[in-house]
Amino acid sequence: MNAGDRSRDEPPVEVPPLVTAWVLARVTGPSMSPTVRHGDRLLVRRVPPGASVPAGVVVLARFPSRPELLVVKRVRREVPGGHWVEGDNALVADDSRAFGPAVVVGRVVGRLWPRPGPLGARPPASGDGGEPGPGLSAPGGGP
Repeated sequence: MNAGDRSRDEPPVEVPPLVTAWVLARVTGPSMSPTVRHGDRLLVRRVPPGASVPAGVVVLARFPSRPELLVVKRVRREVPGGHWVEGDNALVADDSRAFGPAVVVGRVVGRLWPRPGPLGARPPASGDGGEPGPGLSAPGGGP
């Protein structure tokens, strides 16, 4: 079900926060490639509920329409109900384009394995120079 298909009469779904301050996330899938790849292990720090997260940051998030699913995505902008998040791989749309706003539960601090280090900015797509698209405030896999 797409976020747009949800009835406005339904109560909002409570999205559970992370249980501990630090979490190790294992990436599955290609949605954040090439920044994050299938099999990468990421160090994630919990974000307080309702905290604002700047555009361009890679986060661990949940969608109210799919609260059981944790995803690694890049924040594009803050929107009513949370943050608009998208993967760096434009060919995979398992993000806010499919599920609506997400609730950020953690911020990715860095990659621990197999290539330790910070993740850095979103790589530019061919021909776009990394600039934000229309209506986006900044450049912008499930674990």
